[in-house]
Amino acid sequence: TGPALEAFSRHPAVRLADSPGRTLSVGDFLRRVRRMVVGFVVGRVVGREASGDLDDLTTYYLLHRNDFRLEPAPAGAVILYAVSCGLADSDLVRRLDLLERRGSGSAVRLKPWHRRTARGLGEPGPGGTPPPLIDGIHRTMQLWKTGEQRRVDTYLTARGFWKNDLFQRVLQAVVELADPGSGERSLLESLQNHLGAGGAPVRPERRHLPFAPPDRPTRP
Repeated sequence: TGPALEAFSRHPAVRLADSPGRTLSVGDFLRRVRRMVVGFVVGRVVGREASGDLDDLTTYYLLHRNDFRLEPAPAGAVILYAVSCGLADSDLVRRLDLLERRGSGSAVRLKPWHRRTARGLGEPGPGGTPPPLIDGIHRTMQLWKTGEQRRVDTYLTARGFWKNDLFQRVLQAVVELADPGSGERSLLESLQNHLGAGGAPVRPERRHLPFAPPDRPTRP
């Protein structure tokens, strides 16, 4: 942020080109700078052309895992990473179910995919907003582990992940971040092969989504 602030402070005011008359505050400027830096780092994991399209939670996950793997991370770094991704560290622990505190101290770590048990993981949010890609990957992994391929195919079809290039880029990044020879990496590679083979997509109109109530019978 030092060089960025040096450039910013050369001018009495910095105005937004797309909002005539509106100035850019120091706080907003620093948030944009941090996001650019985060995009650069994560771009080395998923490719720069794709990093700008990632949702905030997936961006945070890749940034955190790239630096700390699944080991404890200092609270200060977690807070800074969260702010840089437009998130709050408290939400990452509670509402978003991505981090966990284990043992004493202030360090936190990423939750492994099989311990992310929040209800509705990988499902659309309020107003039908798409789920974060990392949530979709972890949900698919959990379904794959059950051995019920139809449930996997149903979920992938419902979320539009079969031909989603960004989903597959993130999946590849998570494969590379997983420890070689681990059960996680083996499962991810099996899932990757299934996606590559095309599986057996299910027509959305012929099935019910996971956790969705069945259609009500039509009254006579």
